[in-house]
Amino acid sequence: MRRFTSVLTTVMLPLALASCEGRKDAPPEAFGPHEVASPATKVTPPQADDKSAPHVAEHPATLPRITMHKDPNCECCSLWARHVEGAGFPVSVVADTHMDAFKRSVGVPAGKGSCHTAQVEGYFIEGHVPVEDIQRLLAERPDARGLAAPGMPIGSPGMPGPARPYTVYLIGKDGSSTPYSQHGH
Repeated sequence: MRRFTSVLTTVMLPLALASCEGRKDAPPEAFGPHEVASPATKVTPPQADDKSAPHVAEHPATLPRITMHKDPNCECCSLWARHVEGAGFPVSVVADTHMDAFKRSVGVPAGKGSCHTAQVEGYFIEGHVPVEDIQRLLAERPDARGLAAPGMPIGSPGMPGPARPYTVYLIGKDGSSTPYSQHGH
């Protein structure tokens, strides 16, 4: 089993990472249905025939909008957006070529970054955080900056491959981090 997992990681991780880097010179029409090729927002709900996410009609229409900033060339970010859209959250996407500056401006601490940064109701959502954690955050409303799933955990929402253990952290107002949830165990 270890050998199989190792082979999958050896094959899947480079493919996942390449998906974030492989479209640097792609024309705007090469982007997915809810992506944009410039620093503006565009909203497109999941389509009824989209098999990657549950149908939106199953979810209340009153969920808050999530605005996701991402590098224009990153595809795994778009897959994460589909994950949260599938739970009924409307998603706006901002193609941002200055992600490091944006992350600093919203308070993502060093060492907790990932490939995209979303915002919802005053919180940041850094990286491939599962929608269940976002729902819990919005229900509990802790005095915090947001949630972070550092890196790009294989098997997390938007990252293909077998689930690997990873931790989502709650980032305090002072920049401290505490484990919020465990996944892939």
